Amino acid sequence: MKKTIGVLAIQGAFAEHIKVLRKLDSHCIEIRKPSDLTDHSLDGLVLPGGESTVMGKLLRELALFEPLKDLIEAGLPVLGTCAGLILLAGKISEDDTIHFGTMNMVARRNAYGRQLGSFQTAAEFGACGKIPMVFIRAPDIERVGANVEILARVDHHIVAARQANMVVTSFHPELTDDLTVHQYFLNLVPQKTKTCVA
Repeated sequence: MKKTIGVLAIQGAFAEHIKVLRKLDSHCIEIRKPSDLTDHSLDGLVLPGGESTVMGKLLRELALFEPLKDLIEAGLPVLGTCAGLILLAGKISEDDTIHFGTMNMVARRNAYGRQLGSFQTAAEFGACGKIPMVFIRAPDIERVGANVEILARVDHHIVAARQANMVVTSFHPELTDDLTVHQYFLNLVPQKTKTCVA
């Protein structure tokens, strides 16, 4: 059975994530209002890149913040890319703002500065081998705490990590043809079992 993935669609690069997830035979729900959560049974959630400050504000204004945080804390698999990483971070360097705060790490905005605001490279991602990575005014992970597995580094910057049901990347996997990161995320989603009716 297809996995049903909610993609936060209030701002940012949500359409690109949906395109990749559909290639991997997932059913996608665009999350824009609380009823999008109550009307569907989600198997996973994607928090896309965009402007984390704007996204945090909209999440609260649209009454999505608390129900999404509850789902994440309850163990719903979640992929956060770029701004999504910042939304999940337990702390943001030089900023008192905390959004979901569910992941035991410190994120740093615009870690590469203006001159390297956007660039592409390739690096090892976990045990999956080398993959292409697109960075756009990217954050990084300044440090991680207990139970956080570092999945990728680029030039000594931590650019991907996992803690339990949460996977984050500084880069934009949805902007390449490589499906590795999204497949890694989908592998965290439990398989649906078919119910036999007597």
